[in-house]
Amino acid sequence: METVNQKEEYVVSEIESSIKHLSDERVKHAIVAQGYVREYVMDFLRSRGYIEIPPIIISPLTDPLNHPVYDPRIHAYGGDMWITKSMIFHKQIAVQELKKIFIMSPNIRLEQEERSATGRHLYEFSQIDVEALDKSREEMMDLAEDLIIYTIDRIKKEHPEELKYFHRELPDYKKPFDKITYADAEKKYGRDFEKKLSLEAKSPVWLIDIPLREREFYDREYPDKPGILRDMDLIYPEGYQEASSGGEREFELSKILERIHKKDQTEEQFKWFIELAKHGIKLSTGFGIGIERFTRFICGVERIEDVSPFPKIPGKISL
Repeated sequence: METVNQKEEYVVSEIESSIKHLSDERVKHAIVAQGYVREYVMDFLRSRGYIEIPPIIISPLTDPLNHPVYDPRIHAYGGDMWITKSMIFHKQIAVQELKKIFIMSPNIRLEQEERSATGRHLYEFSQIDVEALDKSREEMMDLAEDLIIYTIDRIKKEHPEELKYFHRELPDYKKPFDKITYADAEKKYGRDFEKKLSLEAKSPVWLIDIPLREREFYDREYPDKPGILRDMDLIYPEGYQEASSGGEREFELSKILERIHKKDQTEEQFKWFIELAKHGIKLSTGFGIGIERFTRFICGVERIEDVSPFPKIPGKISL
């Protein structure tokens, strides 16, 4: 058991570590670059008619995710709420009336400690969350490609000094990006294919048609391909791996209930969303792009904590 002195020593150590981190010139330049990334992705989406809505921090309804995380619960007002792991359900609700939306959304995902080794994971991060009503997967892939290209081009033109600092030369990526199905990627590269695919790619590449076993219940199955989702992940080249995740959303009540049961979850867990579906919702499609990961790729840095002023590293209490 830790003593009071040991806890105090840990706090002092963390403060000193934070000061040292913030004094690193590489970190300073990456933070400046991240500010431009945030500005440019929002400028782009506003130019396409997307409306910004504020983020949700706690809610009785949040993303179940498809991998284990610590899941802190807040009991208040006679009920339970959770810290938002993503705004997936809130996006699907809001877009029914607002049509095209985005959020600069803080996410809390208390990942397992082993994720600290990847250089790609933080347990507190931001993503630009995008959703549109009556849009197909292919239309939203097109939008995401434009967003990525626009942001990179603008940084290259307006702030080449930041890329020069990191000795980073980014090509002029062209659309459409290549596509590969999950099944073909697994066949070509093996079960843990993402890094191999990323290392081989010369440009961002779409991973499509993802099996239900790899995803949450809320994304839409092909009508004629049971168990295969109309999902899309964008993979960065050069070994940087996942850039974005998204897909078409399930909107029919019978399908939502069926999918919850397929994932061995309960209707009680998602009663808020089920009630919405009973009132009737339309198809929407969306994606999220991690801002820190995007900055890491643009700057070409090895570890994601070097683009954040106060990085939250899995397995560690951080300032």
